[in-house]
Amino acid sequence: MDRRHFISLTGTGLMGLAMSGAWNPLQAKARTDKKYSIVLLGDTHFDTEPASVYHSNYNEKVEWLNRVQRAEFARNGEMWRDRCPRLMKRAQRLITKDTRMVMQMGDLVQGDCGSGEVHQKMLSDVMDSFKEQLGGLPFVTVVGNHDIRGTDAKEVYHRYMPQRMSEELGQRIEKTSFAFHIGEDAYIVVDFNNPDDAEVERLLADTQGARHTFIVVHGPLFPIDGGSCRWFYHGGASEAETQKRRHFRELFAKRNAVCLCGHTHQTEFYDWLGDGGHITQMTMNSVWANEKIGKYEIVSQGAEQYGEMRKNARNDDGSPIKDETPLFDEYRPGLKAYTRSPAAGSYKMTVSKKKIEVDFYAGDSEEISQKFVLRG
Repeated sequence: MDRRHFISLTGTGLMGLAMSGAWNPLQAKARTDKKYSIVLLGDTHFDTEPASVYHSNYNEKVEWLNRVQRAEFARNGEMWRDRCPRLMKRAQRLITKDTRMVMQMGDLVQGDCGSGEVHQKMLSDVMDSFKEQLGGLPFVTVVGNHDIRGTDAKEVYHRYMPQRMSEELGQRIEKTSFAFHIGEDAYIVVDFNNPDDAEVERLLADTQGARHTFIVVHGPLFPIDGGSCRWFYHGGASEAETQKRRHFRELFAKRNAVCLCGHTHQTEFYDWLGDGGHITQMTMNSVWANEKIGKYEIVSQGAEQYGEMRKNARNDDGSPIKDETPLFDEYRPGLKAYTRSPAAGSYKMTVSKKKIEVDFYAGDSEEISQKFVLRG
């Protein structure tokens, strides 16, 4: 499908996706010279105090994992007592007349409820709360690993969230990988936990000719500079996963894709040239776990530093972790820009014909903490 054919579909929906009868501004054909904005949130790990509200049925039997996850419940309850509500109020103030939607990068909730019924309540509670706080705009989320974690959580999410996304987007959504458009721009939402390769290839084909292509996925497209460096899209070490990773990297690069993601609890920017194209990745974080990360401070910058932080990581017993230098060496030559910060906050992306920019507001800062130019 060429660009002219894609544009002709923007008044009625993407090929293969049935539209509802109600008119929705997301489905209206946009003028190519008009800019629009989207408010973005990274991981949020929504939770509350006391932990018994959502975790009274929690039943993890492995002692060390039980200890780790209960510490996460305490972290979440504390940050959602004060800091994260402040962050949400800051995000609310980012909404302007040209804001078309709010998008969240997965790990919407903590999970670990021990009950499918409670997990659905957790999802429903946060969707309703965020939507109300953020002006009633369409609210789109991509599935994260915490969103399907716990007893019956995956089944609940796969049943509940496609229906909810259908309501938010005004089109029929049946899977956790799907696509929608804003004007001539394609947004392809990808399930990172259970990649449906055939579906992603179909969505890429159906949106061929889009002005800008955005890949919205919880886990990043690039290896993570940390102990769990393989927890990225098709990041497994097997030969089969390596082939899939390189295949989709090439497909995304040839679309000059912009990746919007989360998972790492970092604010990161990557600009990479390779495979005959261009991939830009913006990794976002809204887990305001302590007051310090409410300020933007760079801890790693430049292609030469990419992968260096991982070299200092250790296993639980203090031994060195596996050397993954060849994996980072594969990406480093094409990396034209790279920054990493532990900062958490909210983000506003502005999209026009020639420019894509993201303004980051650390914590609840009234001033822009950092501007990222993704295109233009």
